[in-house]
Amino acid sequence: PTRRHRPMPPRRTSLALLAHLCVSLAAAASYSVVDYGAVADGRTDCAGAFLRAWAAACGAEGEGPAAVVVPAGEFLVSRARFSGPCRSGAVGVNIAGTVLAPVPYAGVQLWIVFQNVYGVSVVGGTLDGRGQAYWACRRAGGGSSCPASTRSLTIYRSRNVVIQGLTSVNSAGIHVTVQASTGVAIVDTVVSAPGDSPNTDGIHVKQSSDVTIRNAVIGTGDDCISMVEGSSDVWIQGVTCGPGHGISIGSLGDTPEQVAVRNITVKAVTLAGTTNGLRIKSWAKANSGLVDGVAFSDVVMRNVRNPIIVDQNYCPGNFSCPTEVSYPSMITLLSTLHFQGGSS
Repeated sequence: PTRRHRPMPPRRTSLALLAHLCVSLAAAASYSVVDYGAVADGRTDCAGAFLRAWAAACGAEGEGPAAVVVPAGEFLVSRARFSGPCRSGAVGVNIAGTVLAPVPYAGVQLWIVFQNVYGVSVVGGTLDGRGQAYWACRRAGGGSSCPASTRSLTIYRSRNVVIQGLTSVNSAGIHVTVQASTGVAIVDTVVSAPGDSPNTDGIHVKQSSDVTIRNAVIGTGDDCISMVEGSSDVWIQGVTCGPGHGISIGSLGDTPEQVAVRNITVKAVTLAGTTNGLRIKSWAKANSGLVDGVAFSDVVMRNVRNPIIVDQNYCPGNFSCPTEVSYPSMITLLSTLHFQGGSS
């Protein structure tokens, strides 16, 4: 290391927003999806009803926030994109039941999307991606005959978003994606998929800043948490990971001029039965890039195959791996990297 790294303070913006929303949404005007035609039978497509309830809450005039309510029961939703900005300001999506993806395949890359929203919270409930048929296709070598892997929940081009108490199970692809957003808090969250489910990353951060991931239990068939290009000011604390591929930065360097990854703090986490623990991975290509200001502290690992790994020749499956790079021109991976405390 060339200089001393100072760990970042806990994310204040996102957590302050969480406290504000918990208070303000308690008195919010409610818009139940059932009132807009949703049926809790697990068979009727309720996407239209969900979108109508969102439109009503998002477009509501007057003072105070609004809340979309998903009551107990099972609601099938083929796909839904909740777009803003909202006239009503802060909008809560309060889920008591389970939202089901269609089977055997969703047939879309993105299932539930929040786009261009500000001050939105998603509280409670379960998203069931029902990805078993897709995984079977992949395991059988279906290749291009398999549909696109569907991501369950995506936060895109949004600010000050809170996800609290959500359970995501059996996503066909990535469970939660945060992309091109700022001020996102993911707290008290459970992510679960079998250890052999392909590409089921738990929480994926890309081109986003001021992201807090706190008190999460994540078990998947891929990275528990992955941070790729443009991730900055990410605070990860109190996370339990396993099974899965660990907590990863990258992969990086696949395309030219990728934006740097900066200021990543991982604190008080436990990894058990994972393939990797803490990993930084980059492709062996002649592209520039930077990882700067990374701090790991109070990390406990049990039965982890590769506790700490920096992989400058990342190539999953070892098929047609690029080799045209020399190490001096490789990505500058370790500008500031510190490990502290914990045990293995």
